[in-house]
Amino acid sequence: MHGTKHHLQKDFFLYNASKARSKTYINMREISERFRLPPSEYVIIPSTYEPHQEGEFILRVFSEKRSLSEEVENMIEADRPSRPSTRTREGSEEENQFRNIFRQIAGDDMEINAEELRNVLNNVVKKHKDLRTEGFELESCRSMIALMDTDGSGRINFDEFRHLWDKIKSWQKIFKRYDTDHSGTINSYEMRNAVNDAGFRLNNQLYDIITMRYADKNMNIDFDSFICCFVRLDAMFRAFHAFDKDGDGIIKLNVLEWLQLTMYA
Repeated sequence: MHGTKHHLQKDFFLYNASKARSKTYINMREISERFRLPPSEYVIIPSTYEPHQEGEFILRVFSEKRSLSEEVENMIEADRPSRPSTRTREGSEEENQFRNIFRQIAGDDMEINAEELRNVLNNVVKKHKDLRTEGFELESCRSMIALMDTDGSGRINFDEFRHLWDKIKSWQKIFKRYDTDHSGTINSYEMRNAVNDAGFRLNNQLYDIITMRYADKNMNIDFDSFICCFVRLDAMFRAFHAFDKDGDGIIKLNVLEWLQLTMYA
């Protein structure tokens, strides 16, 4: 792995053969092996026989000189893309369709709340026949409102909605990329790669939390949960950066600020 400390993607294992492995890979209470390897850097990958199970393992390393070991992890960070220009969309057919649907639901004030956002999004999603989804839940739409609502009114205007839809469209492309069987779901391993493709770098503990929070009993994540997860990640990173004035990755919050941060997301 040549000094890297980042999570290894699938391609690494496609092009790098294992240096040693257990002779048998069966469902037994205990599998143990002893290996003798030349000095180098190695990645040790413990595994359970069935996926999504937890298990314990013990590793003993005997060496003539001091050896170091550490968990392979990503730094927790997120890309911060710039807001796309609205000028390139003015007059487009999609822009006009959005504006008409939005105006019908929003009324004269051209602002919508979470319930109205749900109606707008589900009207739009229905036009995408390649997405196997029953639509967005109200709780997901509340999170989206919190993400885009810059003035704290609990409502968003058309420009805020259009920016939100741009985000959803980019996340939708990622979802479709990993939903190769067109089942309307992706599994927890694919979710890890999808999160990375969306510009979020997380550690193993956070990936486990995402799986527990958004996956079903079969460890699959549907489109609504997928989008809701990304909305929350986006909101949490935006809120953190707002508090992290000096950009050192550390913030100090009082109780009110902490509650505002968690309620915002």
